[in-house]
Amino acid sequence: MVMKHIMARKKKRIMSKYVIGIDFGTLSGRSVLINVENGNEIATDVLDYPHGVIDSELPGGIKLGVDWALQHPDDYILVLKKTIPAILSMSGVKADDVIGVGIDFTACTVLPVKRDGSPLCKISEFSKEPNAWIKLWKHHAAQPEANKLNEIAEKQGQKFLRRYGGKISSEWMVPKIWQTFNEAPCVYQAADRFIEAADWVIWQLTGVERRNTCTAGYKAIWHKHDGYPDKDFFASLNPALRDLVSSKLSTDLYPVGTKAGEISAAAAKLTGLKEGTAVAVANVDAHVSVPAVGITGPGKMLMIMGTSTCHMVLGENEKTVPGMCGVVEDGIIEGYFGYEAGQSCVGDHFQWFVEKATPPEYFNEAKKRGLDIHQIFTEKAEQLKPGESGLLALDWWNGNRSVLVDVDLTGMILGMTLSTKPEEIYLALIESTAYGTRMIIDTFHENGVPVNELYAAGGIAEKNPFIMQLYADITNREIRISGSPQAPALGSAMFGAVAASSERGGYDNIVDAARVMGKVKDIVYKPSPDKVKIYNSLYKEYKILHDYFGRGDNDVMKRLKKIKKEVK
Repeated sequence: MVMKHIMARKKKRIMSKYVIGIDFGTLSGRSVLINVENGNEIATDVLDYPHGVIDSELPGGIKLGVDWALQHPDDYILVLKKTIPAILSMSGVKADDVIGVGIDFTACTVLPVKRDGSPLCKISEFSKEPNAWIKLWKHHAAQPEANKLNEIAEKQGQKFLRRYGGKISSEWMVPKIWQTFNEAPCVYQAADRFIEAADWVIWQLTGVERRNTCTAGYKAIWHKHDGYPDKDFFASLNPALRDLVSSKLSTDLYPVGTKAGEISAAAAKLTGLKEGTAVAVANVDAHVSVPAVGITGPGKMLMIMGTSTCHMVLGENEKTVPGMCGVVEDGIIEGYFGYEAGQSCVGDHFQWFVEKATPPEYFNEAKKRGLDIHQIFTEKAEQLKPGESGLLALDWWNGNRSVLVDVDLTGMILGMTLSTKPEEIYLALIESTAYGTRMIIDTFHENGVPVNELYAAGGIAEKNPFIMQLYADITNREIRISGSPQAPALGSAMFGAVAASSERGGYDNIVDAARVMGKVKDIVYKPSPDKVKIYNSLYKEYKILHDYFGRGDNDVMKRLKKIKKEVK
């Protein structure tokens, strides 16, 4: 149990009101206390999940297969128990002055539960069954189910496919549930509900099940007007799945920006919050960040850059964009179509290189100078001119989310010689993620969803100016940076203020909240014309490699992965 990154600012309060945003990430959860009147951050507390990402074996030693990624529900409860009291204590703010709470989550992160919300993985008879645990967003072991689902849907001409760029991802709810049905039918039968972890946490806070339309729309094939696919489609996956929606999911969904309920007596005891405090319907971490930077209209794309990157943009019409993760009416901001795309490996990309391929002398230099190893590599990479290394990489170390939607693709580096330096490889990996982002931007732009401005949030945007300037040069667009280092938590807090409404000192809609509470920094990264010219040439080469290895001309990556699975 580790708590870090604690910040508090104490000051005299003049009848101020506050909201709390809780951001459940891949490795940690954080709570942020925000002043409703100006969006200022008062206190933050972070808890690293004690169980982290469970990807090799379950607690107790049961081995997991390839591409598994699970989590423990107790970690989420611990975030509520530890971080909320901490921010109240360090700030001096009274629970009576907290008018609303909002949360966001990585998605799709799904778990099977009993009718009362009890997770199956905590029941002794299921504790050793991997499919009874929480499947994290980056759990990719359901790819066979995703492939089969897409094949069936395409043959049937299911119109929902076009709203997801032509493919349903293995990261999403239905493939994960289908994997459970195929591999552990006892778990499927015992589960009264399959539910997003975001909605499950809201259940723990309010005592009532309130599912949100954001995760349902983007991750569970739900549509505002059409609902879920019909029973015949689910029966075509397996006859026993015909009643999946009515028996294991729910059609009782609540739009983002609405009130899910109020802090229950049990949750008040757990968190120190006042019973009856408004709780907003849950949201997705990337989506909730959009109003946090003040975006409430079309033409502006937000990149949430961390271990992975999500790309969010609003449109005025529903368009079919190849490889998008989804388009949902009112999915981000009411009145607009919210589009999502993403890259599965960004910060993880750079960390892989640091951990697996960095010579000892680079670590020695970092230690001697008192710098982080990434600072050392950044310094060295800054001295390189675009194209100087002769290297070109593909950013698929954790598969491709957009625009190819294929987790069986893998990474590669082209152009290495005996004179290649570590910093040149590091730079090539960064450049590859920027090329991947440009591929996403160009695809949206060319298919009727304008992307004229870029905004960025997350750890990379906050900490690394070099990377942000490189992204500006490769995308040839100006980039503005979130004014808060905790954009998802700020966005969640803003929705908490909307759940409270103006009657309690909050806001009546997210646009009004964003106008006051949304923030960007003064700094703007502008493209350098000389570098843009060189990167345009390199991007053409990236596109050739992207299409050759990613669109079926050469499936060597998949063949190698197949051999790997066979011999493991």
